[in-house]
Amino acid sequence: MSVGVRPRVANPVLRGAVPVVAWVCGALVVLAQIVYSMTAPEDRIFTTVVSVIAFAVASVCDALARFGPRAAVLLVAVAGGGGLLAETIGVHTGFPFGEYRYTGSLGLEVVGVPVVVALAWVMMCWPALLVGRSLAAWSRADRPLWLVAGIGAWALASWDVFLDPQMVDAGHWMWADPDPALPGVHGIPLTNYAGWVLVAVLMVAVLHRSAGSPRVGRELDLRAGPAPVLYLWTYGSSVWAHAAFFDRPLVSVVAGVLMGLVAVPFAVAVWRAYR
Repeated sequence: MSVGVRPRVANPVLRGAVPVVAWVCGALVVLAQIVYSMTAPEDRIFTTVVSVIAFAVASVCDALARFGPRAAVLLVAVAGGGGLLAETIGVHTGFPFGEYRYTGSLGLEVVGVPVVVALAWVMMCWPALLVGRSLAAWSRADRPLWLVAGIGAWALASWDVFLDPQMVDAGHWMWADPDPALPGVHGIPLTNYAGWVLVAVLMVAVLHRSAGSPRVGRELDLRAGPAPVLYLWTYGSSVWAHAAFFDRPLVSVVAGVLMGLVAVPFAVAVWRAYR
């Protein structure tokens, strides 16, 4: 499609309630995360859960509007079910993340894993897939599976460099042996990130291969939902929050660089889509 041409809207759902629900949930995510940063640590669990649930709903609605019902169902099954399976194996065996345990502070659990953790995989796996598809298209017009899965996995796993220190400091889970760790990101073993990359590659590959074709004329059309914006918001707000609120300035720098390797080019891609 040439630059400046108005995109064709192939899916009438874009004119319906699904994108509205997605954007309302996206706004709730932003509000909850702002309130989180202004709340005492012992009172943050409510905004944590609200933010994750709202983000997960936004991602599912975004998948529905952007790709259709098949993609939405796959997202829940692959990211939610797959995330729960990976976390269950991880908690009980130490593979593939390393030996860790949840402390019971995140609410309802299934086989030792908080339900909200499975929803966290749902909430970020979808925008990570969009990142992978978008950036892979820059270098290869055919967007091969390995390239989309690799970029998308980095987009998802690099976010955990922000997430894990925050959640460990909040007391939601703990590691049996946190060393060796990334420079400046103490308390989280390298095995954790290796596990994230492994699981993320599998999730993004399955979603990319199985979700089908987008139902919008322009894949990053923001009328379908807020997933691209929420990914960029997560990046920017995480950089700021770790530097200004969580007393982890080195995490802000290290994670900012690692996630920025995909977040910054993705921001350019979103901007170019609306240039």
